[in-house]
Amino acid sequence: MENEKITDDGAQAEIGKNTAGADSVNNDIINLPDNTLSQKPEARKPLFIVFRYLFIIICSILVTLSLILFILYAVPVLKEFSPRRKTEITNNQELKKDLLYKKQISVLTKDVQRLSLKFNAYTSGQSYIVINTIENRFSLYTNKKLIREGFCSSGSYTMLQTAGNKKWIFKTPKGKYWIHGKTTNPVWKRPDWSFVEEGSPIPPKDDFSRYEYGVLGDYALALGDGYMIHGTIYKRFLGMPVTHGCVRLNDEDLKVIFNTLNIGSKVYIF
Repeated sequence: MENEKITDDGAQAEIGKNTAGADSVNNDIINLPDNTLSQKPEARKPLFIVFRYLFIIICSILVTLSLILFILYAVPVLKEFSPRRKTEITNNQELKKDLLYKKQISVLTKDVQRLSLKFNAYTSGQSYIVINTIENRFSLYTNKKLIREGFCSSGSYTMLQTAGNKKWIFKTPKGKYWIHGKTTNPVWKRPDWSFVEEGSPIPPKDDFSRYEYGVLGDYALALGDGYMIHGTIYKRFLGMPVTHGCVRLNDEDLKVIFNTLNIGSKVYIF
């Protein structure tokens, strides 16, 4: 019986130790989540600050872009719809008697007459053509009325240079010109730069390799100095600056222009 009691006492003591140990382990386990939970907000705080600053920067950029777009596009539109002050025509007799007013009216009248004469000289009753090398468009006029317009191709403004320091700039000349000659089924006599451009040796001036048929269309109008208005086999490039200086047109427009303009007709290129 005593042995059993001793055993029981020992067992109880062992159980007490185990219980105490389990309690301490449980306390540690219970305390771990508290430490972990207390550390998580501290770990997330820098990340939150970074996201907050990024959000502020993105919003600032969007607001700035919105203001720029508003100033560029919305403000001019609003100005168009804003009420404008109307010009009033008065019949002030005292103003008409003023010497400075009379002098100013006299100057304006002379300017109008001078510009009218200049305009009539440039736009006579004869047919003429205006070539816009910026937009690569042409306008054909007869009796000061527009009868045809469309796309054309003008100089590319590129430069070709040889090893011997000889160079060509392919640009369409600007100014007032006139038709020097008209040709049907024109033949292109290739200049030196044509051979340099393709890397071929330059032949003699009258060599048969210089002559090419069918590349200038059915008609050509000479402007002088080797420049012409002619057709093209590269119709997909019309409307673009791709030529070596001449003005290219499609077949239909070229035929109308050829039949409308005469030798001496004016050509305005800008």
